[in-house]
Amino acid sequence: MAPSSPSSDAPSRRASTRKRAASAKVAEADLDQPSTKRARKAAAAPKAPARTKKEKEVEDDVCGEEPDEEEIAMGEEAEAEQEQQLEAPALPAKKRVAQPSRVRHNADGDHEPEFVGDPIPANEARAKWPQRYQRGAAARRPDEEEELKARCHYRSAKVDNIIYSLGDDVYVKAEEGQVDYIGRIIELFEGTDLARYFTCRWFFRPEDTVISSMMMENVHDHKHDLKRVFLSEEKNDNVLDCIISKVKMVHIDPNMDAEARAQRVADCQLYYDMSYTVAYSTFANIPFENGASGSDTASGISSDDVDSAKGKVASDSEASSSVGKATLLDLYSGCGGMSTGLCLGAALAGLNLETRWAVDLNSYACESLKYNHPKTEVRNEKADEFLALLREWAKLCDQYIKNDIDSDLAGSSENEEEDDEPLEKNEFVVEKLSGICYGGNGRDGGLYFKVQWKGYGREEDTWEPIENLSECPLKIKEFVQDGYRRKILPQPGDVDVICGGPPCQGISGFNRFRNRKEPLKDEKNKQMVTFMDIVAYLKPKYVLMENVVDILKFADGYLGRYALSRLVAMNYQARLGMMVAGCYGLPQFRMRVFLWGALPTMVLPKYPLPTHNVVVRGGAPNAFSVHNNQPNEVMEYGSSPKTEFQRYIRLSRREMLDTSFEVGADPNVGKLLDHQPLRLNNDDFERVKQIPIKKGANFRDLTGVKVGVNNIVEWDPNIERVYLSSGKPLVPDYAMSFIKGRSLKPFGRLWWDETVPTVVTRAEPHNQIILHPSQARVLSVRENARLQGFPDYYKMYGPIKEKYIQVGNAVAVPVARALGYCLGLAYRGETDESSPLFALPDSFTALGQRVAPIVDSSVAIPAGEVVEE
Repeated sequence: MAPSSPSSDAPSRRASTRKRAASAKVAEADLDQPSTKRARKAAAAPKAPARTKKEKEVEDDVCGEEPDEEEIAMGEEAEAEQEQQLEAPALPAKKRVAQPSRVRHNADGDHEPEFVGDPIPANEARAKWPQRYQRGAAARRPDEEEELKARCHYRSAKVDNIIYSLGDDVYVKAEEGQVDYIGRIIELFEGTDLARYFTCRWFFRPEDTVISSMMMENVHDHKHDLKRVFLSEEKNDNVLDCIISKVKMVHIDPNMDAEARAQRVADCQLYYDMSYTVAYSTFANIPFENGASGSDTASGISSDDVDSAKGKVASDSEASSSVGKATLLDLYSGCGGMSTGLCLGAALAGLNLETRWAVDLNSYACESLKYNHPKTEVRNEKADEFLALLREWAKLCDQYIKNDIDSDLAGSSENEEEDDEPLEKNEFVVEKLSGICYGGNGRDGGLYFKVQWKGYGREEDTWEPIENLSECPLKIKEFVQDGYRRKILPQPGDVDVICGGPPCQGISGFNRFRNRKEPLKDEKNKQMVTFMDIVAYLKPKYVLMENVVDILKFADGYLGRYALSRLVAMNYQARLGMMVAGCYGLPQFRMRVFLWGALPTMVLPKYPLPTHNVVVRGGAPNAFSVHNNQPNEVMEYGSSPKTEFQRYIRLSRREMLDTSFEVGADPNVGKLLDHQPLRLNNDDFERVKQIPIKKGANFRDLTGVKVGVNNIVEWDPNIERVYLSSGKPLVPDYAMSFIKGRSLKPFGRLWWDETVPTVVTRAEPHNQIILHPSQARVLSVRENARLQGFPDYYKMYGPIKEKYIQVGNAVAVPVARALGYCLGLAYRGETDESSPLFALPDSFTALGQRVAPIVDSSVAIPAGEVVEE
């Protein structure tokens, strides 16, 4: 029980009362309302009536009359993306060029480097290094392209009176002003030019990798061990005189216990526990079964290490064969495109991946995800608040969960004697706690519980700070114990996979105040840090991060480098790559960056090779028949499917291997959902009806427009300007001036054999090509959802504009599905490390029991499907 507000004078409290809240009963769920029943009924100053939710949703279902600033910016951004989408940004590695060194540290002075001992027998050398003895090409110097040819090979060499042998790790002289390189000697040979050479396989320091020195110097939320290096497959030939000295290098099992690891690290100058592949920006476990460099001698790994590793792989494989379920946390989940695809793909690979938790700030997106994944704990809150809540939840669990956690304590307090003493004024009784959060929604930071009040309906529930529930410890205990059993929040060790696409709005080209020197100090980019903080806290087995390609372009790829650096510093294997949605069966290009992370105990997933050609080559499917205004969220299909894609996209949850719903529980089975276009306002509808039904049609085809020099539009001086029935011009000024008159996008029609660059979050036709090929409307929510690969059973919630936002922000489901298949194989112990790329099997694209061939996406994927008008 409590006074009417925390700041008022409290009446005498009854400490023995177990159900009285130390906070006022708030009679309204809206926290912006007064906090007591009495205050709620107090008179208020007159004000204009607020729009009802229904009125707001109706307004949100109609296209604006003219583009606003955000729409213009998004249109320009899409234009720039389309122009640059084929530019694959790279995070290049620096090529190593060793330098001869005459700076010696031996008291006897300089000595010419020489080989020691007899040459390796010719037949043995030719068998081991055949390319060195093929005389078809001329000899070269180290900086030339052709392979150096050998007269003979040796096992040892002397440089400054120090003997170096095959397999030795050494410092090698770098260019002037650069830190000395680190390498492993894998060949010693005399060239056909009579010069003495060694072949060096390079180690990379963290700053020498894609992580780069900027992460070592400017980022302070993580550090890299300065003794840690990464063994690469990069190698080249250098003259013996480049060798400086030996280095004591040890290989460390990344899964070694902390004490043994610390001891081993202390006894060496440098150590390595992972490999680094330059071409694929990959940090991964070293495949012990083949040796780190092809032989035990050159690898520096003992036979005991190899046997131990093989035994571990075998035991892991045995364990993985019985894998049943894996848990997934979807951060920045949106409506669930990424997690849905991952679960569908994992199921095809034999892994039951279940989205147990999801977090997003968009309430409509959360509602959509919850409907399609009813078993998921969906949290509508900021990721930062979610992380803070996880830490506080762990403290509560430590406080209230005892050894007898399985005992039935839910009703224990009900057996206590009820307090029949009458309530004082503004005192209320706690019936139960039904939710928990950390701040948010205008509240100060700290723990809050959602309270159900005795004698009041659920619409009267309120959020109360934990401090105000000090007289209700048993209610808190009941909630924590029940929540712990049901795992309403994950704790470290509970999550197998974390996926998410942290928004990085600070890298947008339309942000005039972008921080190029230190992007992470921009609040708009902080979610990248939060995402990694959550990974660091929960330590999942796998991480999959998605983002726009600009994270590899902006500020020399700063944010992409940060993400890789953070994972590697946490001892995760990591692999960075880009994927194009059109390569996996969709008629849109949509290039995105994906970053895998895997604990050292797990197999690092690969990237799936394309299943479709992204080049458009024709195909003219039938169109959805819908008018500009279509009020029904649920419709019947107008005909049976006519293409492979239509058959696929109409599959039921059961046929898709989607276990989110219980069998028979989905009320909309076999229905067409969300086939609703954003309703054009009267002026735009009148304009769109005059856009010709032909390929490439747009506002340039309207009366009064001509195309001048350099493909720039201008008014036709010979035609009087045409006006609409409203009195506004047929051709609006913003269309003529968009992208300085060069754009073809305003009021542009899509065509049957075309792909779209990227499905966007807005459906206004003012500066993007989004008109249906043959109908006077924009693409519907369902058509956009199909462009993103959402199955037809996937329902969206909210006003129509909000549905477009959810669909446009989602990860394309077929891309996530392909990644999910690779994840499932890795989770189950797939250990082939020959390539970071994987060819999906024919069965991956099968419909039901039938295997479909790999086909051009433009032929397989229609823009619509039912019947023509």
